[in-house]
Amino acid sequence: MIYLDNAATTRVYERANRILFESGDKFYFNASALYAEAAEADRAITAARRKLSDVLRAGGGEIYFTSGGTESDNTALFGAKKAKGSRIIVSEGEHDAVINPAKQLAQQGYDVVFAPIKPDGGVDEEAFSKLLTPNTSLVSVMHVSNETGAVNDIARLVRMTKSVSPKALFHSDGVQAFGKIKVDLRALGADMYSLSGHKIHAPKGIGALYVASGASVKPLLFGGGQELGFRSGTENTPMIAAFAAAAEESEEKFEENYSKKRGLIEHLAKLLTNKLGEEVRLVTDLSSSAPHILTVAFRGVRGEVLAHELEKDGILVGIGSACSSHRESRFKKLLGLPREFADGIVRFSVSEFNTDEEMVFAAKKAAEAAEKLSAVAPR
Repeated sequence: MIYLDNAATTRVYERANRILFESGDKFYFNASALYAEAAEADRAITAARRKLSDVLRAGGGEIYFTSGGTESDNTALFGAKKAKGSRIIVSEGEHDAVINPAKQLAQQGYDVVFAPIKPDGGVDEEAFSKLLTPNTSLVSVMHVSNETGAVNDIARLVRMTKSVSPKALFHSDGVQAFGKIKVDLRALGADMYSLSGHKIHAPKGIGALYVASGASVKPLLFGGGQELGFRSGTENTPMIAAFAAAAEESEEKFEENYSKKRGLIEHLAKLLTNKLGEEVRLVTDLSSSAPHILTVAFRGVRGEVLAHELEKDGILVGIGSACSSHRESRFKKLLGLPREFADGIVRFSVSEFNTDEEMVFAAKKAAEAAEKLSAVAPR
């Protein structure tokens, strides 16, 4: 099997897996209880929080552990302080975990507007600037597009926002950025930043939300007041420890893995364009994208059909966000591709576990599948 859908989820690091089971055996106590063993579990959570904060260069902000990126995004959008009827700006390219909460807020009377994206999937900054108003209370723009790998300049977008509406809160979904590009939360200046463990080789079911010091954000879940009073529910100590371990390993191997993933993606792009020429278009702008994603569009074929053809050869790829089937059709319209390419979107995404030999085989089989499907497609 050749796994090229690492933007959907990743293989768990051996270290994170080991710590998950060791912590499950050692720290099975409720971290909020009063006896010594529970205090030890609580200390393990505190150590994990500190470790994650260091990796993210979080400064004076706080890291709150959640069940994953979706909960973190929902907490940011629903919990952020915002005046009734005020403007909320969301990028059109966001994950559904941001788009759908934004739609709910629109139904509650907020002035929700969507900032257009460019053909590479990044936010159109000029169009974004025209949407800003003094009564803007909340902005949400992802750091890296899960569909194309486009990197948004969050620091600049934050400055643009605060210059027009100083009290507005800025949220960024960092799920595809963390572990793939350098993330310095102090430099970014975002008020909230979402993370997901399973995108960085930690287990599924664990994530985090960073909240900057002074940002007014209410909890989404109420109950026993765990997670420093911000996220109620018994703490999942083993998962938290495993998440921190994966984050630490990603940081340790960052430079080496960044270069490797960039090399694999550029090699794959070159192979596909050499084999297919004008029959394939690179949607991802490799000059400015994250290193792990290559999204392409094949002429005259359907992406999902081509993906199934590749699956027959043991090659697993994506056709967009794995979390939503209708998401793919929504996003492809936003990219503005010519009609003959619009249905042929396929996303290849790599990790450090992939090889150059796999890129050669995947490109060969993708070209063969595209030529086969194009030959039988109705004209």
